Amino acid sequence: MAPMKSERSQLKRAVRQLRRIRSFYAAATVLWAGSAALTSWQAAGSRQLTVCVALLAVFAALFVMASVALRRLGVTATAGRMQSRATTSTVPNAGGQAAA
Repeated sequence: MAPMKSERSQLKRAVRQLRRIRSFYAAATVLWAGSAALTSWQAAGSRQLTVCVALLAVFAALFVMASVALRRLGVTATAGRMQSRATTSTVPNAGGQAAA
């Protein structure tokens, strides 16, 4: 049974939101990795390093969870772009003109 139009639009919206938040989590992971590296170089074994590593682990886990959720939805990286470029005509060269 095909999903209803409202279900498809909700799915598209959820995918957009997951992609957006996944990029945020990736940026936060990179930021906290850099912060943890700098803190470990300046003050190894400090409480600040522990906090940086903990936040790095949290954002890395959130990034992985968002990626898994997108994979479970069966969304490929190019599926949205390919679908938006698809034409509405199902018959190629319907006008009888020669292909260019």
